[in-house]
Amino acid sequence: MFGPIKKLRKAVHDFRTYDPEMAYISQATDMVDLERRQREVDAGKFRQKYYY
Repeated sequence: MFGPIKKLRKAVHDFRTYDPEMAYISQATDMVDLERRQREVDAGKFRQKYYY
């Protein structure tokens, strides 16, 4: 009875805690790639763009 509810709660929790920056950085294959990805994140690759 509580199986579907538990799955739904886990899915919502995983969606809320997903961090695209960390997922992108963790896909690095070597130190050079990691440094490049960190620079891209620091430069704002994942920032929200606000258009007023």
